Amino acid sequence: MGARVLLIGGTRFIGAHAARRFVESGADVTVFHRGQSQSAVLPAGVEHMRDAAAEYPIKHFPDTLTARDWDIVVNMVAMGEADARAAVDAFAGRAGRLVLISSGDVYRAYGRLTGHEPGEPDPVPLTEDAPLRSALYPYRAHAARMGAYAYNYEKILAEAAVREGALPYTILRLPKVYGPADNADLATVYGFAGQPQWRWTHGHVENVAQAIMLGATHPAATGRIYNVGEAVTPTMGERLARLPVRAAAGKPPSFDYRQAMAVATARIRDELGYADLLDEAAAMRALV
Repeated sequence: MGARVLLIGGTRFIGAHAARRFVESGADVTVFHRGQSQSAVLPAGVEHMRDAAAEYPIKHFPDTLTARDWDIVVNMVAMGEADARAAVDAFAGRAGRLVLISSGDVYRAYGRLTGHEPGEPDPVPLTEDAPLRSALYPYRAHAARMGAYAYNYEKILAEAAVREGALPYTILRLPKVYGPADNADLATVYGFAGQPQWRWTHGHVENVAQAIMLGATHPAATGRIYNVGEAVTPTMGERLARLPVRAAAGKPPSFDYRQAMAVATARIRDELGYADLLDEAAAMRALV
């Protein structure tokens, strides 16, 4: 019998690819979700737990989940403190490890980029020990456009709730993810053609899914935080030189582009032996 893995969320894009990687590793996978969407990538052998309570932010878990024992619980969709803490409390004593899917937007550099954090640019690449933002709730002002979840979105607080909880944990900070089902037009590259020296770490969804599976199952990952993404982050100009010519779509945000959003991914590679499944440059070329 394989590891018993519960994915909170996980029917779309990153979660669906992660579910496939877990299944291919021999795990028994259950996905808890609303039942409103499902990717063709999601393997047929996955068990589905559908519940209307699986509405973001997920703060309630049915007895059908909390009465079972899990080797690994992967929270794909924790938005902030309340729902991250709810997951910790619900599965304390029932799970061997809680894996939180976080984001590179926790770093102070993101605040410097967007103008919410005063000061000069932070040096890059950003390691897992780089300073975090002090200005919280980075998307609250845009909740009307992005959706209600953005009002209380704050991965810094979600991470803190997991670190302070009673469950062993692993935290994975994801890059900008792209693949056939999302960001397939590479708008996050072509859209910044006017900033050829700027760097933003990306990751193909299959590589990110591999990192999630490895971070969730490797014994050495317990209690650790890992950046996920390409080994070396090229400039936008270097990326575009390898891609077909295309007109830039729209105007990029008015950010301080002196601040790069390039993260270091040596820790997950050195400690866990992570290696990309797909060459990132070739994957981008193949996508377009």
